[in-house]
Amino acid sequence: MNLDDLTIKRALTLLSKGEITSKDLTLACLDRIKRFDPEVKAFLYVNEEWALAQAEASDKRRKDKKERSLEGIPLSIKDNILIRDHPTTCASRILANYIAPYDATVIERLKEAGAVFLGKTNMDEFAMGSSTENSAFFPTKNPWDLERVPGGSSGGSAVAVALRMGLGSLGSDTGGSIRQPAAFCGVVGMKPTYGLVSRYGLVAFASSLDQIGPFGLNVEDTAILLQIIAGEDHKDSTSCPIKNLDFVNFLEQNSQRSFRVGLPKEYFTGDLHPEVQRALEKCIDILKKKHTLKEISLPHTKYAIATYYIIAPAEASSNLARYDGVKYGFRAECKNLIELYKKSRSQGFGKEVKRRIMLGTYALSAGYYDAYYLKASKVRTLIKQDFEEAFKEVDLILAPTTPTPPFKLGEKISDPLQMYLSDIFTIPVNLAGLPCISLPVGLTEDSLPIGAQIIGPAFKDDLVLASAYSLEKELSLKLLPSILINQS
Repeated sequence: MNLDDLTIKRALTLLSKGEITSKDLTLACLDRIKRFDPEVKAFLYVNEEWALAQAEASDKRRKDKKERSLEGIPLSIKDNILIRDHPTTCASRILANYIAPYDATVIERLKEAGAVFLGKTNMDEFAMGSSTENSAFFPTKNPWDLERVPGGSSGGSAVAVALRMGLGSLGSDTGGSIRQPAAFCGVVGMKPTYGLVSRYGLVAFASSLDQIGPFGLNVEDTAILLQIIAGEDHKDSTSCPIKNLDFVNFLEQNSQRSFRVGLPKEYFTGDLHPEVQRALEKCIDILKKKHTLKEISLPHTKYAIATYYIIAPAEASSNLARYDGVKYGFRAECKNLIELYKKSRSQGFGKEVKRRIMLGTYALSAGYYDAYYLKASKVRTLIKQDFEEAFKEVDLILAPTTPTPPFKLGEKISDPLQMYLSDIFTIPVNLAGLPCISLPVGLTEDSLPIGAQIIGPAFKDDLVLASAYSLEKELSLKLLPSILINQS
């Protein structure tokens, strides 16, 4: 079975006509994993027996005329989202043997829709990173160039979709962790509005920033997945009561709409890589034909990185306090309780996680709370207000996803500040809680993917998807990673 051009929508059509079965499709995806995952290392966990059992159950439901909206579609899941009775490690030694006791709400909804789960994907430990090099187990490689990073922290999910090792995936986005790897791997990734998708069953990093979202080969597949996982959940107090979501039909009905598109001058500076600049200029030329473009200002953008790296580590420090060697997870051999805490955490957490815990604990400590965390919270409000003011003049905002194309493995891992700057264009959206999608908009001369972001007002996820769908059609790119071309 040729998976290269097989989208979720096309697969559902073939399944409904009986031209393929879910078992056929699942076996084809498992074969892809066997062929390519030893090289790219996108997966932390694959359960072939479980996947095939799900596929056979799906085929039976279809035969009995009980098919559901996503019946028989194989997916992968980032390893910080709980699936009952299966491992959830967050790519950390401290959770190396942890088996989830319940399903995340998004998993419940995908199960109800008939999806098939192939396994769990690699990530930066506890979602802290921009390259998937901070996994405690192994780094993941970019399928366009095995010497480069796939982005992070949801690098495994982006690679799995790029190589068609499953037709879609879920990731989480705290400061760009869906959009940045989507851009680096040539796929579509969506960070929904904060509160649109339940976080119940997502292992917390920074609770006011974390958001689960989908990866797809194209915008339509991304909309299909978002439609299933979005919606109110009483188990998540930050979930918003949004009803009657129909992202898929909205795409077609509004793809010809004309929008007012803002171009933030703070995002289009001399610091942008020339090839990223050229790709964005091509997008701007396309958008000019149908939309009204306007330069806008988001003046507090320059404070976003500093603000994020106070708020996110502070919340991480609080959330990760539960990993103490007592309740669950890794436990070091010790003589007393204090030694147990110290050794379990120092041996169980990696360098980047420990760095952020220490940053966050310092920012929250007595005498420093007002100077750091409180001030950062106020600047976060200013960043949010920048977007609110901009959306009085425009409907949507276009921006680069990343300042550069994918960088090389090891290039930034020893320089945290340079690594943090990789997320300079993605972090403001999380601080403001807005919907944002990254889609491929071109290739560099070395055939590396380049992504662009479309940002919308809160809960205008449908507008973001519709505009991305329209731009995707105009660009009409056919992207196939070099590893697939070389081994076809």
